[in-house]
Amino acid sequence: MLQRTTIDTTVVPAGDRFGMWLDLVARTTAPLHIRTEHADDFSARAEQVALGPITLVSYRYPSLDGIRTQKLIRRSDPEMYLLALVGTGDSEATQEGRRSVLQPGELTFYDGSLPHRVRHEGGAHGREDVRSVVAVIPHAMLPLPPQRLAPLLGGRMSGTEGIGALLAQFMLQVTTHPEQYHAADADRLGTVGLDLVSTLLGRHLVAEDAVPSDVRRRALATQVQAYIQRNLRDAGLTPQVVADAHHISLRSLHRLFEAEESTVASYIRDLRLARCRHDLADPGLRTLSIQAIAARWGFPDKAHFSRVFRAAHGVTPQSWRAERAGLAQIVNRPASTVNSPEAD
Repeated sequence: MLQRTTIDTTVVPAGDRFGMWLDLVARTTAPLHIRTEHADDFSARAEQVALGPITLVSYRYPSLDGIRTQKLIRRSDPEMYLLALVGTGDSEATQEGRRSVLQPGELTFYDGSLPHRVRHEGGAHGREDVRSVVAVIPHAMLPLPPQRLAPLLGGRMSGTEGIGALLAQFMLQVTTHPEQYHAADADRLGTVGLDLVSTLLGRHLVAEDAVPSDVRRRALATQVQAYIQRNLRDAGLTPQVVADAHHISLRSLHRLFEAEESTVASYIRDLRLARCRHDLADPGLRTLSIQAIAARWGFPDKAHFSRVFRAAHGVTPQSWRAERAGLAQIVNRPASTVNSPEAD
C-alpha cells in the first residue's frame, strides 16, 4: 500500500500538544507563525502521503491563524507551491494583496516562497475542528512559469465542478484510502495529480495553451475515465455519448484512448465486467438474479452479457458465481470441520 506518515498530537498530554504541533509546522515545507485559542489542548492530526512528484497532506486541527513572514522564508525556502482544499470550517487566504474567504469544497493556491497569511475557523463558531487536504508541489514540477501563476495566488477555485471537482475527489480518495493503492502506484498517481493541478490552473488563467499538450491530454483522459466510471450503470453509455459530454469529436476520443493502450468501448466493457464479477461473488447479493446484476451495470440483454462474460473469462456467469460460492464456503468453514475425517 502507499506509505502514510501520521502525526497525532493526542498521543501526548494536553499541555504538550500545541508544542508538538508547532514542532511539526517548523519542519514543514512552508513554516508558519501560529496563534490559536486552543493552545491548552490542541488536538490535531496530519497524515502525509508521498506521490513521487507531489505530496498530499490531510489535516485536522482546531481554529488557528498562521502567517509566513519574509524572515521565515529566508530561514527556509524549499520552493514549493501549495494547493489547499477546504474540507470543513471556513478559511481565509491572503497573498500578494489578494484575500479570499473560502467555504468547504473550495480550493486556494499559494506560493510558499512568498509571504502569506491563512486563517482557519472550525464550525459551530470555532468549536469544531477544521479539515483540509493540501497538495505540496515543487516549483520545478509545474509547467507554468511563476509570473503566469501570480494572478492565482491567494485566490478561490471551485472544487465541486469540472477539473476542480475531479482534483478534489482525487485528493480526498488518495488521502482517505491509501491502502487501496500499491506502493508502485505512487509515481503514476503523482503524475495524475500534477496533471490535474496544471490543467486547473491553466483554465483559471484562461491560458490552457501554456500547459504542455501531453499534460492536457493526460488530464482529459483522467476526466473522461472518471465520467465513464460515474455513468457505468447507464446502458446507453457509448463512445459517442462520452465524446459529446466532453465536447470533443469521436475521433479525438479514440485517439485519446490509443495512448492508454485501450479502446473506449473495451474500457467501458471491462469496467462493467469487473463490477459484475464483484457482485456475482458477493454473498450479500446471492438472491439477486444474474440478469438483474448484469442490467444494473449496463448489460440489459442477458444473452449478450453471457456471451461477453464467457469470451472474457472462459466460463459462464452462472459457473463463475457457483465457483465463488463454493470457495467462500470452504474459506468460511470452521477449521475443525475442514480437518475432521468426515470432511474427507
